[in-house]
Amino acid sequence: MKWYAHSAEHLPEEQWQPLRSHLENVGRLAADKASHFNGQGLAQIAGLLHDLGKYTPQFQQRLRGSQVKVDHSTHGALHVLEIESLHPFMRWLLAHAIAGHHAGLADRQVLSACQKVSALNTRLGGGKQALPKLSGKWRDELEGSLANICRENERSMPLKTAEKSAEAIAWQLSVLGRMLYSCLVDADYLDTEAFYRLIENRPTRDSNYPSIEELKKRLDGYLSKPVFQSDVGINKIRKHILNTVRERAVLSPGLFTLNVPTGGGKTLTSLAFALDHAKKHQLRRVILVIPFTSIVEQNADVWRKALSIGAEDPTLLEHHSGFNFDAICHQHPSSKDKLREAAENWQSPIIVTTAVQFFESLFANRSSRCRKLHNIAESVVILDEAQTLPTQLLRPCVAMIKELALNYRTSMVMCTATQPALRLEDGFTNGLEQIQELAPTPELLHKQLERVRVEHIGALDDDSLAEELLQHHQVLCIVNNRRHARALFEKIRIQTGAAHLTTLMCAQHRSEKLAELRKMLIAGEPVRLVSTSLIEAGVDVDFPCVYRAEAGLDSIAQAAGRCNREGERAIESSLVRVFQTEKQWSVPPELKQYADAFRRVYRKHRGAILSLAAMQEYFQEVYWQKTAGIQDGLDAKAILACTQLDARDPNGLDISFEQIANKFQMIESNMLPVIVPYDETAIELLDQLEYADRVGALASKLQRYLVQVPQQGLMALEKLGAVQAIRPEKFGNQFLRLEIGGGYDQECGLECQDLAFIDVQSTIIS
Repeated sequence: MKWYAHSAEHLPEEQWQPLRSHLENVGRLAADKASHFNGQGLAQIAGLLHDLGKYTPQFQQRLRGSQVKVDHSTHGALHVLEIESLHPFMRWLLAHAIAGHHAGLADRQVLSACQKVSALNTRLGGGKQALPKLSGKWRDELEGSLANICRENERSMPLKTAEKSAEAIAWQLSVLGRMLYSCLVDADYLDTEAFYRLIENRPTRDSNYPSIEELKKRLDGYLSKPVFQSDVGINKIRKHILNTVRERAVLSPGLFTLNVPTGGGKTLTSLAFALDHAKKHQLRRVILVIPFTSIVEQNADVWRKALSIGAEDPTLLEHHSGFNFDAICHQHPSSKDKLREAAENWQSPIIVTTAVQFFESLFANRSSRCRKLHNIAESVVILDEAQTLPTQLLRPCVAMIKELALNYRTSMVMCTATQPALRLEDGFTNGLEQIQELAPTPELLHKQLERVRVEHIGALDDDSLAEELLQHHQVLCIVNNRRHARALFEKIRIQTGAAHLTTLMCAQHRSEKLAELRKMLIAGEPVRLVSTSLIEAGVDVDFPCVYRAEAGLDSIAQAAGRCNREGERAIESSLVRVFQTEKQWSVPPELKQYADAFRRVYRKHRGAILSLAAMQEYFQEVYWQKTAGIQDGLDAKAILACTQLDARDPNGLDISFEQIANKFQMIESNMLPVIVPYDETAIELLDQLEYADRVGALASKLQRYLVQVPQQGLMALEKLGAVQAIRPEKFGNQFLRLEIGGGYDQECGLECQDLAFIDVQSTIIS
């Protein structure tokens, strides 16, 4: 009897994929992917065993049309636990990966009735007796090569350990488990895809990209233009920063900070360092991690221009999905393509993504989120605006940053104008160590690039605030939630130059509005812009005066970056005016705590509130408050406690992968995307979505037209008949279209004044 891995309708069996070929192919592919973090032997074992359960007559009958479901993963997990030559903890990591290569990484134990993935102990509990009996053919085809690989990896554990505690090692093993899982699921997908491409006469996947060296040459040519070589004004400082940072690219891979004030040219400087550093140390790609979706396209466009990359060129991949593809694949497995295009494996040499996409993937347990993780190894990762990492998840994020640098040869560059106090020497428990600063004399840079004066003007009601805004020819006002922004805009809406910016506008709308506003600002026309905090993180606008509702000092510093951005105005007349809002615009307790810390630091550093000393004191106070209670507020959900290790017990590794994934949510809200038919392009894409067989590429393009809506707001829109699901029988409520006339204002976006408002944190969406 011949044993097959995959069948093909309308083709004779001899053209099906042999099972041995598939297992050996996946083993080799997985090993190659894991070679970048010294895990190749373990990954190859996972590849050889992952479909071991297909060596059963029952599974072979399923390939021939039987409707009986067959567990083909558990046999491999059971067998790997019997390989005594492997380190016992490695056996358990491989068992997790093999058992979950379709269902997802499971918790070791049963923790609740809500677990979506059966606990590993439950899967293994019945033993081989509960499964279809394996044919002995598998030993003839695989056992020899498997034994050789196991001998080569005898008792090895490919990890450097920064700390010797059981808790720290258990955490490191959980990361290794996800990395091995990533190699397995990516290799499995690619080999399966290659087989079906072959029999369907489709072209092979194009994976030819420009080299890091070629991209560096393109950037060198771009930066040789006179505008970047000028020694006039602020350009002289930017040039000095760029040259100094590039000189430091020879430093060994590890942890870096790039502490440059707003306006210092961080976007291109960080790219130049990353490419220089990657070429010097043979790293594979550059990953830019941005906190807000509202500026992903802006930063990606700057890099595309600098690298001569076209908009459709996959050399630079934007990955910031507003659609939950994983939920679709899990809830609607009958979808023909299961949105495979969405499960990106990040092969491109340049990735631009969001903090939510990056960190939630690193803590995920589903294959569609984890598939790309192995491609983070041997990369340069630029964490833009690192101070925006949510404090309640800060310890897990810092632990992940440390681990990527320690064991996955990943250089992590924390790039910000307001560097958070994350070092061990700053008093941050288990904080970052051996960090190298890339910028020349940050303290001096902050003084040289000082362009504004910050003043606290006390409480302002909306009527008084509106009157003050109208006294300015050009002014920006930033408030803390969408309801307040809308209410304030309505007070000045009929006035010349009044404008509004909010995440209730789709990204395409916001981009067009910002382009219009920039032209008006340059032309000297009146502009009175009311915005939520989405404008703070790197949006390139320049106002002579900024009003900012009370918030944390880091937010106020970002707001200040939109004032006198080019330094062409006198500091004395470039004001950032911080005000206290009316009680009806109350902010979440988290934001109030930051505002309170700002006020205390402001009283001490009134004349130099944007200095490095003030910023360090602010972050230390915020983090100290978070750790002052019984529960550590920097790991509020006790994520790091979800990994346990008893080093004396070979079975003493207990990792709750699903629990970690569920707990690590950077956005604490139940938000769903609504697609707005904003322009002809959106309407055409929506029409295609009604009939398309493969929708991953369409979904990616439609991200430009999404508005995130809370569950309560969506229910209200549905009740009014303002939204309709597209092909709900296949996708459920994943693709929701706003009906024509459903309420979309050309100045304010989606009309949901009476719906639940979203606070400032909800502008951070993946």
